[in-house]
Amino acid sequence: MRIVHVDTAATWRGGQGQVLLTALGQAARGNEVTVACRRGGVLESRARAARLPVAALPFRGDLWPPAAVALARALRSARPDVVQLHDPHAVGTGVLAARLAGRTDGRAPVPRLVATRRVDFRLRGPLSRWKYRACPGIVAVSRAIARVLAEDGIDAERVRLVYEGVPDREAPPGGAEALQALGVPAGAPVVGNVAALTGHKDHATLLEAAAVVLRARPEVRFVVVGEGPLRGELAARTREGGLEGRVVFAGFRDDVDRLLAAFDVFCLSSRLEGLGTSLLDAMAFARPVVATAAGGMPEAVEDGVTGRVVPVRDPVALARALLDLLGDPGRRRVMGEAGRRRFLERFTADRMVEETLGVYEALG
Repeated sequence: MRIVHVDTAATWRGGQGQVLLTALGQAARGNEVTVACRRGGVLESRARAARLPVAALPFRGDLWPPAAVALARALRSARPDVVQLHDPHAVGTGVLAARLAGRTDGRAPVPRLVATRRVDFRLRGPLSRWKYRACPGIVAVSRAIARVLAEDGIDAERVRLVYEGVPDREAPPGGAEALQALGVPAGAPVVGNVAALTGHKDHATLLEAAAVVLRARPEVRFVVVGEGPLRGELAARTREGGLEGRVVFAGFRDDVDRLLAAFDVFCLSSRLEGLGTSLLDAMAFARPVVATAAGGMPEAVEDGVTGRVVPVRDPVALARALLDLLGDPGRRRVMGEAGRRRFLERFTADRMVEETLGVYEALG
């Protein structure tokens, strides 16, 4: 099967990791795979490093004409059976490009368009609904997202649930040393967070919860991994709250696995969340998770079994759940092991790749 994956992002987040994992898994199964991505973006460099064919294109916003024309040219060259569109801008550009390609090359096969929806935001107006309705197949990465699509008028028969997945791998060594290099004292209990510093990840609630936790357990440290537009604001909140030195902003890291495996508890405080691939990474490393009941996270984290689930934007409930686990190493271990079993059952990259190929085949 000839497949083109389209992603327009310049930066690297969970969605781009999913694109690369899907493309690599499909190529390993004998498919001809091309990654069409933003010229100069992180995905371009990582896809090239992985020796995947790449079409580097001038993506810029939604329905940007030069990008649509360039993508149409790439589709005429690749002649794909399937085009998977991985972000909202990719969906609009991909629908337009497929039509342009078909008009200029009547001999080319008509590709099956599959849109991926990774966020539980509502569709914004008629244009958003039009472009998703133009795709015969839509992959929702959680049941929560599928419900939002249905509420926004997308035909449920077009939507297929395929949970995101991450590779099963061993924890790399050196996590304790990496934490100490960030200023975390040896032996200090660590609550870790891996998420872009954006509004919907709601680090503000995490900082409020951290203040409560640190009043009861001043030896605890919070390590926040990720970058984003709210870095300055969150750093200021940390200073104003007297949390400097106990809340550490680690920035963008290439050694996230080392840090994740060394966290005592993993925490996501999002108010909106499709599923959360960093949460799946934590489960793969048998880390207990405290998460909010946002989007698809309760589909991954079973409250009281693999971790704790608390209401969105409730720093007191979040702090109580964190203190509960920080105070009980045995319970952390049991929950972490249960989370790893759940990961192996439902959230591996291999399972995601196979189910995605199944979506393509179901479209005929």
